[in-house]
This record gives sequence, C-alpha cells and structure tokens, in this order.
Amino acid sequence: MPAGTDNRPSREERRRRTEAAILDAARALFAEVGFERTTIRAVAGRAGVDPALVMQYYGSKDGLFAASAHWFAERKELASATLEELPAAALTDLLAGMEDPEARCAASAVLRSCLTNESARAVMRDQVMKDKHARIAAAIGGPDAELRAGLLGAVMIGTTIARYLLEIPAVAEASAEDIERVLEPVLKALVDP
Repeated sequence: MPAGTDNRPSREERRRRTEAAILDAARALFAEVGFERTTIRAVAGRAGVDPALVMQYYGSKDGLFAASAHWFAERKELASATLEELPAAALTDLLAGMEDPEARCAASAVLRSCLTNESARAVMRDQVMKDKHARIAAAIGGPDAELRAGLLGAVMIGTTIARYLLEIPAVAEASAEDIERVLEPVLKALVDP
C-alpha cells in the first residue's frame, strides 16, 4: 500500500486530538471542582492519557489553567471589536456566555478560582487578560486608554459577579434586554476618549 493512503490519522492529527482531549478534561474539572482540587493526574485520567503527556503539553497546572482560561477568553467578540463595537461586544460576551447554563458553570468556576486562589489569579491577570487588555486599550486609544480598558473589564467582572455569583436581586432578576439598555450607555461613555 503506498505511503499516505491509509485512513490512520497523522502524527500531527493525533497530537492535536490528545491536546484537545486534555484541554477538554481540564476545563471540565476546573468547572466541577475548582483550581485547587484539580490535579494533573485527574485531568490525565479523564482525558485517557498518561500524566506525563499533560505535563509535556502544558508544563504545569498553572499552564493548564492558563490554556483553559485562554480558551474561554478568546471565544469572545470583545477581543477583536473596534472602538464603536466595544460596548455592544462586551455585553454580548457577558450575556451570551453567562446565560447558557453550561458556559456559565465553566466561566463561574474560572472566575471563582481567580477570586480564591493566588496562582489562578496571577495566571488570569498576567497571562490571559494582559493581551486582551492591551488589544482593548489599543482599540480605545487616546488619553487614559489603559485605564478605560481596565475599567471596562472591571464593570463587566462586577456585573458578572453581581448577576451570576452573588445573585443580587435587582441585577440577577433583570432581563438581558434591561441589562443591555441600562449598561450600554455607561460602557459607551467609558470607552469614548
């Protein structure tokens, strides 16, 4: 049989599948049990691989958490929005991501981990959010772009905590449309240099 004519996946395809299985298992475990109780061994067991492979691909639990958090962060419209699109994109990301129960569970677990574990917080701040913050600040431009980008993130994180974690009644019980109606002008004022 000539080389390359069988249906077996290539070495690169097997590597991608293994890496994806590890990342899927890690995201699920971080969502289920949090950062502190997720172990490399548990991730490997769920992915059906040797723990050494997890370390080979991600280096450490911090690296695995960063990859998981990047996966959530990069599936957002805000990451590539223009200045005019920033307020609407921020609200879309918040509401679309958190109104879906499965996505909410995973995102809430990542957020809880960042609030309760210094290592997870450092990974989120220094590895995951740093590039996203820089892209948003560049889109804002002008005076105080860094501060405005940081405050945009703070408003969105605060709204997420109030609505989905603390479940403050006025915020948790509001419709998505009301959240957008009240918050979008605030976000427009915040990003307008």
